[in-house]
Amino acid sequence: MSTTMLSVNNISKKFGNLYAVNNLSFEVNKGEIFGFLGPNGAGKTTTMRILTGYMPATAGYFRVNSLDSRKNDLEIKQHMGYLPEHTPLYGDLFVDEYLEYAGKIRSLNGKTLHRACKNMIDLCGLGDVRKKTVGKLSKGYRQRVGLAQAMLHDPELLILDEPLSGLDPNQIVEIRNLIREVGKEKTVLYCSHILSEVDKTCDRLLIINNGKTVALDTPEAIVSSSEHYSRYDIQGKFPSTLTETLEKKPFVASVTEITPEKHLRIMCRDTALHGPDIISTATAAGGTIEECLRHKESLETIFTTLTTEEGAAQ
Repeated sequence: MSTTMLSVNNISKKFGNLYAVNNLSFEVNKGEIFGFLGPNGAGKTTTMRILTGYMPATAGYFRVNSLDSRKNDLEIKQHMGYLPEHTPLYGDLFVDEYLEYAGKIRSLNGKTLHRACKNMIDLCGLGDVRKKTVGKLSKGYRQRVGLAQAMLHDPELLILDEPLSGLDPNQIVEIRNLIREVGKEKTVLYCSHILSEVDKTCDRLLIINNGKTVALDTPEAIVSSSEHYSRYDIQGKFPSTLTETLEKKPFVASVTEITPEKHLRIMCRDTALHGPDIISTATAAGGTIEECLRHKESLETIFTTLTTEEGAAQ
């Protein structure tokens, strides 16, 4: 029996002469919270629209639980729940009225509809606001309502597009915990630009740039296997010639003067420990070191590197 919930196979989308998505392939396993990342214009939204049936692909196809998008488009939608970035809610309806309406659109009725609404109200923590109009809810509660409608029909695959957008820190924690709870029983494709939250929530990450894959692995593996630059910040008193001296070192990629002759930022070509070399070079040049800090690679710095240098190279 297959363990793959979503299989994307060589998907491309072309607008005129521009490829928004270019031969993109990846798989999402059953029961996985899968992060989908990329800068603005990378092709994330276009991919989401293709997967949810909003627009067709120029080439390629995908499968949801073995259902082929070329043959089973309507049936695939029955297995899928979708929370877009800007949740389309009816502000004049009470929460429970809105969920009943959304359920009827999904062909739920009678006891099945009543039970589905009750389950979602309980799961998403909407009991205290079920008789409030949606338009009077906070952004955090509106996101909960959006999640509830996306799961009413008990889909196997849940697609979330920027579910934390516009939330305050407390609301972010609440929705993050809710996504984790949902992820225990469903497969989640989670699109976000909040890297710290994706790092805390997702089992694996796909990073795309210019419509192509630039990284695919667990957050830990992406960070630990990175062969990109390491960064040092040194502060003290330095001669003006130190920048040029450091730039001649084979391990140095660049030197930036944050504060001339007082604070320098050194980007090294690898992740080896170059602190002693930097300190000895600065001292030999007549400088005085007050502080030398080595910055550990983070998902954020790796994301920035992959979606600038990698994108430029392509």
